[in-house]
Amino acid sequence: MKAFRGEPSIFTSARPEDRRAELEVKNLTLKFGGITALSKIDLNVRDGELVSIIGPNGAGKTSLLNSITGYYKPQEGQISFNGQDVIGLSTHHLTRIGIGRTYQNIELFPGMTVLSNMLLARHVHCGYHVGKASLFLKSVREEEVRHRKILEELIDFLEMQAIRKQLVGSLPYGMRKRVELGRALALQPRLLVLDEPFAGMTLEEKEDMVRFLVELNEAWNQTMILVEHDMSIVMSISKRVAVFDFGVKIAEGSPDFVQNHPQVIKAYLGDTSKIE
Repeated sequence: MKAFRGEPSIFTSARPEDRRAELEVKNLTLKFGGITALSKIDLNVRDGELVSIIGPNGAGKTSLLNSITGYYKPQEGQISFNGQDVIGLSTHHLTRIGIGRTYQNIELFPGMTVLSNMLLARHVHCGYHVGKASLFLKSVREEEVRHRKILEELIDFLEMQAIRKQLVGSLPYGMRKRVELGRALALQPRLLVLDEPFAGMTLEEKEDMVRFLVELNEAWNQTMILVEHDMSIVMSISKRVAVFDFGVKIAEGSPDFVQNHPQVIKAYLGDTSKIE
């Protein structure tokens, strides 16, 4: 792992209060017509935790992520981020207060380079307007240097030096997933929301992604919510796991607790009482 050596990282040197991420979901209910996607969901994510959400297809996992990141507006309940009620806030506003995300289906610009895709994410941290940018004042140049330094740290961390100038559309699927992680990190999120980041990857690509996420969580103290179907990965890196089934949270606890929970076994394997 090419972590940051020599001088402190811009990320790791940030003040703890600037990285704080406390999420509280309380009694959350989301309906689409007569269909209840989420029913009275309670979930807390503490600062520095890596919490995974698992469940069969259609369990409501992505619906919860979409509610947290502002794509859906639940009919009942609360979502609080660092003590602020965030239901009804725009996705842009949520990004500005520190909630970053990757997507189940890659949302990159294939006709742009890796560096350009990541640079786009820095717009939320730009302190200058169009007028200053057009004149390319000293303050603008200094800020651009700072943005580039952050991106170069990320490119080095994610081991993407060789592809930094390549078009995203020319990259293998697994590498595009890595670029999307880089773009989310370029936002410098307090809370990183990951929707199936391992989907479609080879074994080697998954191993690399695991290394990055573990390093993020343990060395950067990055708070994360992970939705993933690969149970071996979930159980090996999560501090806590919540299990959904048909829009209801049926279990929550340590990986060992969840793996042996009878309702979880039933949700994944069906009624095992008849199996001899």
